[in-house]
Amino acid sequence: MNRLFLYFIAIIIVSCSETQSQGSTVDTNENHKDILPISKIDTAKATVELIKDSIAGEEGETETCYVVIADTGTHYYSLRDKMLALHDTLRQAIDTMHRTYNVTKDLIALPEDDEDDLYAGDYYPRRFPSQELSLEYLNFYLEQAREKSIALVTGIYETKNSADSALDILRKVSPKAFVVKSDIYMGCIH
Repeated sequence: MNRLFLYFIAIIIVSCSETQSQGSTVDTNENHKDILPISKIDTAKATVELIKDSIAGEEGETETCYVVIADTGTHYYSLRDKMLALHDTLRQAIDTMHRTYNVTKDLIALPEDDEDDLYAGDYYPRRFPSQELSLEYLNFYLEQAREKSIALVTGIYETKNSADSALDILRKVSPKAFVVKSDIYMGCIH
């Protein structure tokens, strides 16, 4: 129940911040006051922090995983092109999780009309072990990463040996590839 309350508050904050950034007004005791616009709210960072904050203290539901990353950068479309090239070369499936790049929000996001009301229009991270390609915000897996740094993830593995084997194959076509050890929450984030 506490987690649900946190999500509700976060949705209100994100929704209000979008309205505030457009310079709207709020009616308080019939006195209209202008709300100062918030400069460039970082929705990706807010979503990642919300997820991490809401799962803090949920013991036993995190799992140490090894995330194999082909490349990183801040330009979505160049990384998407690299992902498509890796797909062609390695014949590895792509899993976008129905997310696309929202130019207006400068965010990898689910569609605004997504059936998941909580994350519709926002970033939702890839969390479970799999061997598909996807574009993710690196700071979800590596806290010290820059806010808008995007990772071309080629797999999330349960063991270091599996990740290292995948990395050996990947480095033949992507020499900058590396592995990040990350504690990923596997419980429900709704």
